[in-house]
Amino acid sequence: MARFRIALGALLLGLLVWGASGEVSKAAPLRLAVQQTGTVAWELDVMRTHGLDKQAGLDLRIVRQASPEAGKIALRGGSADVIVSDWLWVSRERSLGAKLVFYPYSSALGAVMVPADSPIRSLADLQGKTLAVAGGPIDKSWLLLQGVAAKQGIDLKDKAKIVYGAPALLAGKMVQGEMDAMLNYWNFCARLEAQGFRRLVGIEDVLPAFGVSPQLPMIGYVFTESFARAHRRTVAAFLDATRKAKEILRTSDAEWERIAPLTGAKDAATLKAYRERYREGIPQRPVEADARDAAVLYRVLAELGGKKLVGEATELARGTFYVPPPQ
Repeated sequence: MARFRIALGALLLGLLVWGASGEVSKAAPLRLAVQQTGTVAWELDVMRTHGLDKQAGLDLRIVRQASPEAGKIALRGGSADVIVSDWLWVSRERSLGAKLVFYPYSSALGAVMVPADSPIRSLADLQGKTLAVAGGPIDKSWLLLQGVAAKQGIDLKDKAKIVYGAPALLAGKMVQGEMDAMLNYWNFCARLEAQGFRRLVGIEDVLPAFGVSPQLPMIGYVFTESFARAHRRTVAAFLDATRKAKEILRTSDAEWERIAPLTGAKDAATLKAYRERYREGIPQRPVEADARDAAVLYRVLAELGGKKLVGEATELARGTFYVPPPQ
């Protein structure tokens, strides 16, 4: 009986120790809904290759999505914990009652591209020209471009011939010489840069005209407040791992050579353009500073885009930006 009690005690003690250590060491599952292609996939590959996820105690489960909208549906439907989207959408969802939060991922923005030998040298020169615009009539970059042009007395929407279309399609038509200029997302612009096209104006360059920093991140990781509260350590570990992955991509050219197949870059010039523009977009400021600038820019976009863009809310919803609590 004495031996039995000793054995039982040892077993119970072992279970307690295992349970305590298991609580700490067991990898925390985190479901990320991301597009099959895109910079997030590059970063996650770096994270996994260098074991940053395991070091952080994370079990990353990637849910591949075909589009940003599919990711939003996955988050709202509970089949994903984290997606990538913009703070404008997060704010709109919060104003409708969905308690989502945003943490900066990148400040890389698009640009207006023209052929290297184009006579177009300013926004005024776009008047009378064909301007291709990716993203549609209420795309944020297009609204901001119109807004800064209006400050110069230029009505781009009426004075230029506007053609809307999918980013890849418009980039192809630009190469074929069917457009005089094109406003597109940063990765498509980087690809054109590598082919000798010229940046007329980057959208980050117009932000100061509205009183905000050109470093303001527009896209970021999005998750629910309830998930952040219930899994504070998991969220903190993930954000730390993403920062470490970004640091590798910021400092190592060799890492870019390794992930070149993921980027789709077909030559060294394209890979270099991707690398430089990605690095420029790595967030550098405190989240609180980004939140203040976002509140200013939200009012600008609400005026330019109206209810079609922001809904009924005229101000950035309180709590849109996630500020990690002290550890």
